[in-house]
Amino acid sequence: MQSLVATGVAGLDLLHGVVTAGVPATVEVLGGSVSKRAFAAAGAVVIVLLLVVSGFFSSSEIAMFSFPNHRIEAVVEAGRPGAETLKRLKQNPHRLLVTILVGNNLVNIAMSSIATGLLALFVSRSRAVFLATLGITALVLLFGESAPKSYAADNTESWALRAARPLKFAEYVLMPLVILFDYLTRVVNRVTGGQAAIEEGYITRQEIQELIKTGEREGVLDEEERAMLQRTLRFNRTIAKEVMTPRLDMTAVSNEASMDEAIEECIRSGHNRVPVYEGSLDNVIGIVGIADLVRDRHYNSNGIALDDLIEPTLHVPESKNVDELLAEMREQRLDMVIVIDEFGTTEGLVTMEDLVEEIVGEILEGGEEEPIEFVDESTALVKGEVNIDIVNEQLGIDLPEGEEFETIAGFVFNRAGRLVDEGETIRYEGLEISVEEVENTRITWARIAGFTPQEPAEAQD
Repeated sequence: MQSLVATGVAGLDLLHGVVTAGVPATVEVLGGSVSKRAFAAAGAVVIVLLLVVSGFFSSSEIAMFSFPNHRIEAVVEAGRPGAETLKRLKQNPHRLLVTILVGNNLVNIAMSSIATGLLALFVSRSRAVFLATLGITALVLLFGESAPKSYAADNTESWALRAARPLKFAEYVLMPLVILFDYLTRVVNRVTGGQAAIEEGYITRQEIQELIKTGEREGVLDEEERAMLQRTLRFNRTIAKEVMTPRLDMTAVSNEASMDEAIEECIRSGHNRVPVYEGSLDNVIGIVGIADLVRDRHYNSNGIALDDLIEPTLHVPESKNVDELLAEMREQRLDMVIVIDEFGTTEGLVTMEDLVEEIVGEILEGGEEEPIEFVDESTALVKGEVNIDIVNEQLGIDLPEGEEFETIAGFVFNRAGRLVDEGETIRYEGLEISVEEVENTRITWARIAGFTPQEPAEAQD
Protein backbone atom coordinates (compact mmCIF):
# COMPACT_ATOMS: atom_id res chain seq x y z
CA MET A 1 0.00 0.00 0.00
CA GLN A 2 2.83 2.42 0.92
CA SER A 3 4.55 1.71 -2.39
CA LEU A 4 1.33 2.50 -4.28
CA VAL A 5 0.94 5.80 -2.43
CA ALA A 6 4.55 6.69 -3.08
CA THR A 7 4.13 5.89 -6.76
CA GLY A 8 1.01 8.06 -6.97
CA VAL A 9 2.71 11.02 -5.29
CA ALA A 10 5.70 10.67 -7.59
CA GLY A 11 3.40 10.60 -10.60
CA LEU A 12 1.61 13.80 -9.49
CA ASP A 13 4.96 15.54 -8.96
CA LEU A 14 6.07 14.50 -12.42
CA LEU A 15 2.80 15.72 -13.98
CA HIS A 16 3.11 19.02 -12.13
CA GLY A 17 6.61 19.45 -13.40
CA VAL A 18 5.56 18.79 -16.98
CA VAL A 19 2.64 21.26 -17.04
CA THR A 20 4.52 23.97 -15.15
CA ALA A 21 7.76 23.71 -17.08
CA GLY A 22 8.67 27.07 -18.53
CA VAL A 23 5.69 28.81 -16.89
CA PRO A 24 6.31 31.91 -14.71
CA ALA A 25 5.69 31.44 -10.99
CA THR A 26 3.53 34.59 -10.84
CA VAL A 27 0.89 36.29 -12.99
CA GLU A 28 0.05 39.94 -13.45
CA VAL A 29 -3.43 40.85 -12.13
CA LEU A 30 -4.65 44.46 -12.06
CA GLY A 31 -1.10 45.81 -12.26
CA GLY A 32 0.26 43.59 -9.46
CA SER A 33 1.95 40.22 -9.24
CA VAL A 34 0.02 37.31 -7.77
CA SER A 35 1.28 33.81 -7.06
CA LYS A 36 0.24 31.42 -9.77
CA ARG A 37 -0.98 28.93 -7.20
CA ALA A 38 -2.99 31.58 -5.34
CA PHE A 39 -4.53 32.78 -8.61
CA ALA A 40 -5.47 29.21 -9.59
CA ALA A 41 -6.95 28.58 -6.13
CA ALA A 42 -9.09 31.74 -6.35
CA GLY A 43 -10.27 30.72 -9.82
CA ALA A 44 -11.18 27.25 -8.55
CA VAL A 45 -13.25 28.79 -5.74
CA VAL A 46 -15.09 30.96 -8.26
CA ILE A 47 -15.79 27.91 -10.44
CA VAL A 48 -17.20 26.04 -7.44
CA LEU A 49 -19.48 28.99 -6.59
CA LEU A 50 -20.64 29.24 -10.19
CA LEU A 51 -21.30 25.49 -10.20
CA VAL A 52 -23.56 25.92 -7.16
CA VAL A 53 -25.44 28.72 -8.94
CA SER A 54 -25.78 26.52 -12.04
CA GLY A 55 -27.28 23.76 -9.90
CA PHE A 56 -29.68 26.28 -8.38
CA PHE A 57 -30.99 27.40 -11.78
CA SER A 58 -31.28 23.84 -13.09
CA SER A 59 -33.15 22.58 -10.04
CA SER A 60 -35.38 25.67 -10.01
CA GLU A 61 -36.49 24.96 -13.58
CA ILE A 62 -37.66 21.47 -12.65
CA ALA A 63 -39.33 22.59 -9.41
CA MET A 64 -41.10 25.61 -10.91
CA PHE A 65 -42.54 23.84 -13.91
CA SER A 66 -43.42 20.66 -12.05
CA PHE A 67 -45.28 22.56 -9.35
CA PRO A 68 -49.01 22.18 -10.19
CA ASN A 69 -51.03 25.34 -10.70
CA HIS A 70 -53.88 24.10 -8.51
CA ARG A 71 -51.53 24.05 -5.52
CA ILE A 72 -50.54 27.71 -5.78
CA GLU A 73 -53.61 29.16 -4.09
CA ALA A 74 -53.41 26.49 -1.40
CA VAL A 75 -49.85 27.40 -0.38
CA VAL A 76 -50.69 31.12 -0.54
CA GLU A 77 -53.68 30.65 1.75
CA ALA A 78 -51.53 28.56 4.09
CA GLY A 79 -49.09 31.50 4.36
CA ARG A 80 -46.05 29.45 3.33
CA PRO A 81 -42.83 31.52 3.01
CA GLY A 82 -42.18 32.39 -0.62
CA ALA A 83 -45.74 31.51 -1.72
CA GLU A 84 -46.67 35.02 -2.88
CA THR A 85 -43.42 35.34 -4.85
CA LEU A 86 -44.00 31.91 -6.37
CA LYS A 87 -47.49 32.97 -7.45
CA ARG A 88 -46.15 36.10 -9.16
CA LEU A 89 -43.47 34.11 -10.98
CA LYS A 90 -45.94 31.50 -12.19
CA GLN A 91 -48.27 34.19 -13.55
CA ASN A 92 -45.73 34.78 -16.34
CA PRO A 93 -44.19 31.35 -17.03
CA HIS A 94 -42.57 32.47 -20.29
CA ARG A 95 -40.53 35.18 -18.56
CA LEU A 96 -39.72 32.81 -15.70
CA LEU A 97 -38.27 30.30 -18.14
CA VAL A 98 -36.23 32.99 -19.92
CA THR A 99 -34.85 34.17 -16.55
CA ILE A 100 -33.73 30.66 -15.62
CA LEU A 101 -32.20 29.96 -19.02
CA VAL A 102 -30.36 33.30 -19.21
CA GLY A 103 -28.95 32.87 -15.70
CA ASN A 104 -27.98 29.24 -16.25
CA ASN A 105 -26.26 29.87 -19.57
CA LEU A 106 -24.36 32.90 -18.27
CA VAL A 107 -23.07 30.88 -15.33
CA ASN A 108 -22.07 27.86 -17.44
CA ILE A 109 -20.29 29.97 -20.05
CA ALA A 110 -18.48 31.90 -17.31
CA MET A 111 -17.29 28.63 -15.76
CA SER A 112 -15.94 27.41 -19.08
CA SER A 113 -14.17 30.71 -19.78
CA ILE A 114 -12.56 30.88 -16.34
CA ALA A 115 -11.46 27.26 -16.50
CA THR A 116 -9.92 27.81 -19.94
CA GLY A 117 -8.01 30.88 -18.69
CA LEU A 118 -6.71 29.05 -15.63
CA LEU A 119 -5.56 26.01 -17.59
CA ALA A 120 -3.82 28.27 -20.12
CA LEU A 121 -1.41 29.23 -17.34
CA PHE A 122 -0.16 25.66 -17.24
CA VAL A 123 -0.65 24.15 -20.72
CA SER A 124 -0.97 25.31 -24.29
CA ARG A 125 -4.10 27.13 -25.39
CA SER A 126 -5.38 24.23 -27.50
CA ARG A 127 -4.97 21.84 -24.58
CA ALA A 128 -6.57 24.36 -22.23
CA VAL A 129 -9.67 24.59 -24.43
CA PHE A 130 -9.91 20.80 -24.70
CA LEU A 131 -9.40 20.16 -20.98
CA ALA A 132 -11.75 22.98 -19.90
CA THR A 133 -14.50 21.79 -22.24
CA LEU A 134 -14.18 18.20 -21.04
CA GLY A 135 -13.85 19.04 -17.35
CA ILE A 136 -16.56 21.70 -17.11
CA THR A 137 -18.99 19.55 -19.12
CA ALA A 138 -18.49 16.67 -16.69
CA LEU A 139 -18.88 18.93 -13.65
CA VAL A 140 -21.99 20.65 -15.01
CA LEU A 141 -23.66 17.39 -16.00
CA LEU A 142 -23.07 15.85 -12.58
CA PHE A 143 -23.29 18.75 -10.12
CA GLY A 144 -25.09 21.39 -12.20
CA GLU A 145 -27.76 19.27 -13.89
CA SER A 146 -28.26 15.64 -12.88
CA ALA A 147 -28.00 15.81 -9.08
CA PRO A 148 -29.86 19.15 -8.63
CA LYS A 149 -32.70 18.15 -10.96
CA SER A 150 -33.10 14.80 -9.23
CA TYR A 151 -33.34 16.58 -5.89
CA ALA A 152 -35.89 19.08 -7.26
CA ALA A 153 -38.02 16.28 -8.74
CA ASP A 154 -38.19 14.61 -5.31
CA ASN A 155 -38.82 17.86 -3.39
CA THR A 156 -40.85 19.90 -5.88
CA GLU A 157 -43.04 21.94 -3.55
CA SER A 158 -40.49 22.74 -0.84
CA TRP A 159 -37.75 23.65 -3.32
CA ALA A 160 -40.07 25.77 -5.49
CA LEU A 161 -41.01 27.82 -2.42
CA ARG A 162 -37.37 28.22 -1.33
CA ALA A 163 -36.17 29.12 -4.81
CA ALA A 164 -38.92 31.67 -5.56
CA ARG A 165 -37.31 34.70 -3.88
CA PRO A 166 -33.77 34.13 -5.25
CA LEU A 167 -35.28 33.68 -8.72
CA LYS A 168 -37.21 36.93 -8.37
CA PHE A 169 -33.95 38.64 -7.37
CA ALA A 170 -32.19 37.09 -10.38
CA GLU A 171 -34.98 38.43 -12.59
CA TYR A 172 -34.32 41.98 -11.32
CA VAL A 173 -30.54 41.65 -11.75
CA LEU A 174 -30.83 40.19 -15.24
CA MET A 175 -33.80 42.35 -16.24
CA PRO A 176 -32.27 43.90 -19.41
CA LEU A 177 -31.23 40.51 -20.77
CA VAL A 178 -34.49 38.87 -19.69
CA ILE A 179 -36.60 41.52 -21.47
CA LEU A 180 -34.44 41.30 -24.60
CA PHE A 181 -34.52 37.52 -24.91
CA ASP A 182 -38.18 37.34 -23.90
CA TYR A 183 -39.01 39.64 -26.81
CA LEU A 184 -36.69 37.83 -29.26
CA THR A 185 -38.16 34.46 -28.32
CA ARG A 186 -41.68 35.66 -29.03
CA VAL A 187 -40.56 37.11 -32.36
CA VAL A 188 -38.96 33.81 -33.36
CA ASN A 189 -42.12 31.95 -32.35
CA ARG A 190 -44.24 34.21 -34.54
CA VAL A 191 -41.87 33.89 -37.52
CA THR A 192 -41.62 30.11 -37.26
CA GLY A 193 -45.29 29.64 -36.48
CA GLY A 194 -44.53 28.18 -33.07
CA GLN A 195 -46.93 28.47 -30.17
CA ALA A 196 -46.06 29.53 -26.65
CA ALA A 197 -47.60 26.41 -25.17
CA ILE A 198 -45.93 27.12 -21.85
CA GLU A 199 -48.39 29.97 -21.31
CA GLU A 200 -51.32 27.63 -21.73
CA GLY A 201 -52.60 25.11 -19.21
CA TYR A 202 -49.94 22.74 -17.97
CA ILE A 203 -52.27 19.78 -18.43
CA THR A 204 -54.81 19.08 -21.15
CA ARG A 205 -58.05 17.11 -21.14
CA GLN A 206 -56.32 14.34 -23.10
CA GLU A 207 -53.53 14.16 -20.53
CA ILE A 208 -56.08 13.88 -17.73
CA GLN A 209 -57.74 10.99 -19.56
CA GLU A 210 -54.38 9.28 -19.97
CA LEU A 211 -53.68 9.78 -16.25
CA ILE A 212 -57.01 8.14 -15.43
CA LYS A 213 -56.18 5.13 -17.64
CA THR A 214 -52.73 4.89 -16.09
CA GLY A 215 -54.27 5.04 -12.62
CA GLU A 216 -56.47 2.06 -13.46
CA ARG A 217 -53.56 0.07 -14.93
CA GLU A 218 -51.47 0.71 -11.82
CA GLY A 219 -54.31 -0.25 -9.50
CA VAL A 220 -54.75 3.24 -8.03
CA LEU A 221 -58.28 3.44 -9.49
CA ASP A 222 -60.73 0.60 -9.88
CA GLU A 223 -62.85 0.18 -13.02
CA GLU A 224 -65.89 1.98 -11.60
CA GLU A 225 -63.85 4.96 -10.44
CA ARG A 226 -62.16 5.22 -13.83
CA ALA A 227 -65.51 5.08 -15.64
CA MET A 228 -67.02 7.74 -13.38
CA LEU A 229 -64.08 10.11 -13.86
CA GLN A 230 -64.27 9.68 -17.63
CA ARG A 231 -68.01 10.34 -17.61
CA THR A 232 -67.42 13.47 -15.56
CA LEU A 233 -64.93 14.76 -18.14
CA ARG A 234 -67.43 14.03 -20.90
CA PHE A 235 -70.34 15.65 -19.05
CA ASN A 236 -69.80 19.29 -20.09
CA ARG A 237 -69.56 18.26 -23.75
CA THR A 238 -72.91 16.44 -23.71
CA ILE A 239 -76.14 17.99 -24.99
CA ALA A 240 -79.75 17.41 -23.97
CA LYS A 241 -80.52 15.37 -27.07
CA GLU A 242 -77.94 12.76 -26.03
CA VAL A 243 -79.44 12.11 -22.58
CA MET A 244 -83.17 12.71 -23.15
CA THR A 245 -85.94 10.12 -23.12
CA PRO A 246 -87.20 10.32 -26.73
CA ARG A 247 -90.75 11.34 -27.55
CA LEU A 248 -91.78 7.78 -28.45
CA ASP A 249 -90.89 6.62 -24.92
CA MET A 250 -92.55 9.53 -23.11
CA THR A 251 -95.53 8.98 -20.87
CA ALA A 252 -97.82 12.01 -20.69
CA VAL A 253 -101.42 12.87 -19.79
CA SER A 254 -103.87 15.38 -21.20
CA ASN A 255 -104.92 18.32 -19.07
CA GLU A 256 -108.49 17.16 -19.67
CA ALA A 257 -107.84 13.80 -17.97
CA SER A 258 -109.44 13.09 -14.61
CA MET A 259 -107.45 12.68 -11.42
CA ASP A 260 -108.04 8.92 -11.49
CA GLU A 261 -106.83 8.67 -15.11
CA ALA A 262 -103.70 10.61 -14.30
CA ILE A 263 -102.96 8.42 -11.25
CA GLU A 264 -103.54 5.27 -13.31
CA GLU A 265 -101.16 6.50 -16.03
CA CYS A 266 -98.41 7.20 -13.48
CA ILE A 267 -98.83 3.78 -11.87
CA ARG A 268 -98.90 1.98 -15.22
CA SER A 269 -95.73 3.68 -16.46
CA GLY A 270 -93.91 3.46 -13.14
CA HIS A 271 -93.03 7.18 -13.18
CA ASN A 272 -93.38 9.56 -10.23
CA ARG A 273 -93.89 12.56 -12.53
CA VAL A 274 -95.38 12.90 -16.00
CA PRO A 275 -95.78 15.81 -18.42
CA VAL A 276 -99.22 17.31 -18.96
CA TYR A 277 -100.11 18.54 -22.44
CA GLU A 278 -102.95 20.59 -23.87
CA GLY A 279 -104.24 19.44 -27.24
CA SER A 280 -101.12 17.53 -28.34
CA LEU A 281 -97.76 16.46 -27.02
CA ASP A 282 -96.19 19.42 -28.82
CA ASN A 283 -97.86 21.71 -26.29
CA VAL A 284 -96.65 20.52 -22.89
CA ILE A 285 -97.92 22.94 -20.25
CA GLY A 286 -96.28 21.49 -17.16
CA ILE A 287 -95.58 18.51 -14.93
CA VAL A 288 -97.72 16.67 -12.41
CA GLY A 289 -96.50 14.32 -9.66
CA ILE A 290 -98.23 11.19 -8.40
CA ALA A 291 -97.74 12.25 -4.76
CA ASP A 292 -99.77 15.42 -5.33
CA LEU A 293 -102.41 13.50 -7.28
CA VAL A 294 -102.92 10.85 -4.60
CA ARG A 295 -102.92 13.36 -1.74
CA ASP A 296 -105.50 15.66 -3.28
CA ARG A 297 -107.56 12.82 -4.70
CA HIS A 298 -108.04 11.14 -1.31
CA TYR A 299 -107.53 13.87 1.28
CA ASN A 300 -108.84 17.04 -0.31
CA SER A 301 -112.58 17.56 -0.44
CA ASN A 302 -112.48 20.89 -2.31
CA GLY A 303 -112.81 19.29 -5.73
CA ILE A 304 -109.33 20.17 -7.05
CA ALA A 305 -108.93 19.41 -10.76
CA LEU A 306 -105.80 18.19 -12.57
CA ASP A 307 -105.09 21.73 -13.88
CA ASP A 308 -104.69 22.93 -10.29
CA LEU A 309 -101.78 20.53 -9.64
CA ILE A 310 -99.74 21.25 -12.74
CA GLU A 311 -96.27 22.64 -11.99
CA PRO A 312 -94.45 24.75 -14.60
CA THR A 313 -91.36 23.41 -16.30
CA LEU A 314 -88.66 24.48 -18.74
CA HIS A 315 -88.63 23.95 -22.50
CA VAL A 316 -85.01 23.67 -23.65
CA PRO A 317 -83.47 23.17 -27.12
CA GLU A 318 -82.02 19.77 -27.92
CA SER A 319 -78.58 21.40 -28.25
CA LYS A 320 -78.64 22.61 -24.63
CA ASN A 321 -75.43 21.77 -22.77
CA VAL A 322 -76.31 19.41 -19.89
CA ASP A 323 -73.83 21.13 -17.57
CA GLU A 324 -75.77 24.38 -17.91
CA LEU A 325 -79.07 22.49 -17.82
CA LEU A 326 -78.18 20.85 -14.51
CA ALA A 327 -77.37 24.24 -12.99
CA GLU A 328 -80.73 25.68 -14.16
CA MET A 329 -82.70 22.69 -12.89
CA ARG A 330 -81.03 22.92 -9.49
CA GLU A 331 -81.59 26.66 -9.31
CA GLN A 332 -85.29 26.40 -10.23
CA ARG A 333 -85.75 23.11 -8.32
CA LEU A 334 -87.07 21.17 -11.32
CA ASP A 335 -87.06 17.40 -11.65
CA MET A 336 -88.05 17.32 -15.31
CA VAL A 337 -87.71 19.54 -18.41
CA ILE A 338 -89.07 19.21 -21.94
CA VAL A 339 -86.71 19.08 -24.92
CA ILE A 340 -87.84 20.74 -28.15
CA ASP A 341 -86.36 21.02 -31.63
CA GLU A 342 -85.80 24.17 -33.70
CA PHE A 343 -89.45 24.19 -34.77
CA GLY A 344 -90.78 24.00 -31.22
CA THR A 345 -91.82 20.36 -31.56
CA THR A 346 -91.45 18.17 -28.48
CA GLU A 347 -88.49 15.84 -28.94
CA GLY A 348 -88.31 14.26 -25.50
CA LEU A 349 -87.74 14.97 -21.84
CA VAL A 350 -84.81 15.10 -19.44
CA THR A 351 -85.05 14.29 -15.74
CA MET A 352 -82.64 14.99 -12.94
CA GLU A 353 -82.00 11.24 -12.82
CA ASP A 354 -80.93 11.28 -16.47
CA LEU A 355 -78.31 13.92 -15.68
CA VAL A 356 -77.05 12.12 -12.59
CA GLU A 357 -76.74 8.88 -14.59
CA GLU A 358 -74.40 10.66 -17.00
CA ILE A 359 -71.89 10.85 -14.12
CA VAL A 360 -72.57 7.86 -11.87
CA GLY A 361 -73.77 5.44 -14.54
CA GLU A 362 -77.06 3.69 -15.11
CA ILE A 363 -79.42 3.62 -12.11
CA LEU A 364 -81.60 0.53 -12.49
CA GLU A 365 -84.96 0.22 -10.76
CA GLY A 366 -87.08 -2.89 -10.15
CA GLY A 367 -86.91 -5.29 -13.08
CA GLU A 368 -85.18 -2.80 -15.38
CA GLU A 369 -82.64 -4.51 -17.64
CA GLU A 370 -78.97 -3.64 -17.97
CA PRO A 371 -78.45 -1.49 -21.07
CA ILE A 372 -75.38 -3.56 -22.04
CA GLU A 373 -75.24 -7.31 -21.38
CA PHE A 374 -72.12 -9.31 -22.19
CA VAL A 375 -72.86 -12.66 -23.83
CA ASP A 376 -69.19 -13.66 -23.91
CA GLU A 377 -65.78 -11.96 -24.08
CA SER A 378 -66.34 -10.65 -27.62
CA THR A 379 -70.14 -10.39 -27.87
CA ALA A 380 -72.63 -8.08 -26.16
CA LEU A 381 -76.31 -7.23 -26.34
CA VAL A 382 -76.92 -3.48 -26.37
CA LYS A 383 -80.15 -1.52 -26.04
CA GLY A 384 -80.81 0.53 -29.14
CA GLU A 385 -81.16 3.71 -27.09
CA VAL A 386 -77.66 3.49 -25.56
CA ASN A 387 -75.35 6.35 -26.49
CA ILE A 388 -72.45 5.46 -28.80
CA ASP A 389 -69.93 7.02 -26.38
CA ILE A 390 -71.02 4.57 -23.69
CA VAL A 391 -70.89 1.62 -26.10
CA ASN A 392 -67.36 2.59 -27.17
CA GLU A 393 -66.25 2.97 -23.56
CA GLN A 394 -67.75 -0.31 -22.34
CA LEU A 395 -66.71 -2.48 -25.28
CA GLY A 396 -63.39 -0.79 -26.09
CA ILE A 397 -64.42 -0.07 -29.71
CA ASP A 398 -64.51 3.07 -31.81
CA LEU A 399 -67.86 3.53 -33.52
CA PRO A 400 -68.26 7.00 -35.06
CA GLU A 401 -70.91 9.43 -33.84
CA GLY A 402 -72.59 11.59 -36.48
CA GLU A 403 -74.62 14.79 -36.36
CA GLU A 404 -77.80 12.85 -37.19
CA PHE A 405 -77.50 10.16 -34.53
CA GLU A 406 -76.06 9.52 -31.05
CA THR A 407 -77.31 5.98 -30.29
CA ILE A 408 -76.43 2.51 -31.49
CA ALA A 409 -79.85 2.28 -33.16
CA GLY A 410 -79.16 5.53 -35.00
CA PHE A 411 -75.79 4.17 -36.13
CA VAL A 412 -77.42 1.04 -37.59
CA PHE A 413 -80.09 3.08 -39.42
CA ASN A 414 -77.43 5.45 -40.75
CA ARG A 415 -75.26 2.61 -42.08
CA ALA A 416 -78.22 0.72 -43.57
CA GLY A 417 -79.80 3.84 -45.05
CA ARG A 418 -83.30 2.45 -44.44
CA LEU A 419 -85.52 0.76 -41.88
CA VAL A 420 -84.17 -2.65 -40.83
CA ASP A 421 -85.75 -5.90 -39.73
CA GLU A 422 -84.84 -8.37 -37.02
CA GLY A 423 -81.91 -10.58 -37.97
CA GLU A 424 -80.28 -8.13 -40.34
CA THR A 425 -76.53 -7.59 -39.88
CA ILE A 426 -74.19 -4.76 -40.80
CA ARG A 427 -70.40 -4.85 -40.63
CA TYR A 428 -68.03 -2.08 -39.60
CA GLU A 429 -64.25 -2.44 -39.25
CA GLY A 430 -64.33 -6.07 -38.16
CA LEU A 431 -67.46 -5.72 -36.00
CA GLU A 432 -70.76 -7.47 -36.70
CA ILE A 433 -73.84 -5.58 -35.51
CA SER A 434 -77.00 -7.65 -35.71
CA VAL A 435 -80.54 -6.38 -35.09
CA GLU A 436 -81.90 -8.56 -32.30
CA GLU A 437 -85.28 -6.96 -31.63
CA VAL A 438 -87.42 -4.38 -33.42
CA GLU A 439 -90.53 -2.78 -31.95
CA ASN A 440 -92.63 -1.17 -34.67
CA THR A 441 -89.82 0.62 -36.55
CA ARG A 442 -87.48 1.04 -33.59
CA ILE A 443 -84.41 -1.06 -32.89
CA THR A 444 -84.73 -2.01 -29.23
CA TRP A 445 -81.80 -4.46 -29.00
CA ALA A 446 -78.68 -5.03 -31.10
CA ARG A 447 -75.96 -7.66 -30.84
CA ILE A 448 -72.35 -6.49 -31.29
CA ALA A 449 -69.75 -9.19 -31.93
CA GLY A 450 -66.09 -9.27 -32.89
CA PHE A 451 -64.59 -6.76 -30.44
CA THR A 452 -61.42 -7.48 -28.47
CA PRO A 453 -61.88 -7.96 -24.72
CA GLN A 454 -60.39 -5.10 -22.67
CA GLU A 455 -57.46 -5.99 -20.43
CA PRO A 456 -58.25 -5.73 -16.71
CA ALA A 457 -56.33 -3.26 -14.60
CA GLU A 458 -53.19 -4.61 -12.99
CA ALA A 459 -53.38 -4.97 -9.24
CA GLN A 460 -51.15 -2.75 -7.19
CA ASP A 461 -48.51 -4.49 -5.14
